[in-house]
Amino acid sequence: MLADEINRAPPKTQAALLEAMEEGQVTVDGDAYALPDPFVVIATQNPVEMDGTFELPVAQKDRFAVKTTLGYPDRSGELELIERRASRRSKSASVERVCTPERLDQLREAPEVVRVEYAVREYLVDVARATREHEGVRTGVSPRGIQKFFEAVRAHAALEGRDYATPDDVKAMALPVLSHRIVVTPDARVDGVATTDVVSAILSDVPVPQLNT
Repeated sequence: MLADEINRAPPKTQAALLEAMEEGQVTVDGDAYALPDPFVVIATQNPVEMDGTFELPVAQKDRFAVKTTLGYPDRSGELELIERRASRRSKSASVERVCTPERLDQLREAPEVVRVEYAVREYLVDVARATREHEGVRTGVSPRGIQKFFEAVRAHAALEGRDYATPDDVKAMALPVLSHRIVVTPDARVDGVATTDVVSAILSDVPVPQLNT
């Protein structure tokens, strides 16, 4: 499911989406309907236009595994956009299937075999827990967030072609996994402290384990 500009949805709609993301079902007139497996939610937000938008609840943000900022394409990317449009007769872009459901299930299982040494697990947990102790943070990363952090670290290692995770995988996934789960204090917000600043500072402070090779 693609929820385009999700922060324009009213709170009631976002609450319904929260049930779908957490329980894998939707409820209509008291009847629960199971959603297909896998069910994945990808959402976008417009960071510029804030009129008519609603703040996403912390509980809902916690259900999103990662958050990333795309920014603008580079020059070659924008030229490619024009070239693709020039070769189409229709104004609407078409999409094609790139993966079968069976192949997707196999891809989802791939990170499950990635080995994470105990020292790396300790490092991962220490980084996440440090968000709760930072002076500029009102709400730190939840236990659910730590679990998602662990899953993302293993997935990153798998994408790098390894069957083991390293502290570098933890560092690579810390910002996209942790930053949107943090709520800074009012004073920190006034001072312009971003959640990404908090995570970066924590990565600089928490000792990195030395692994035996």
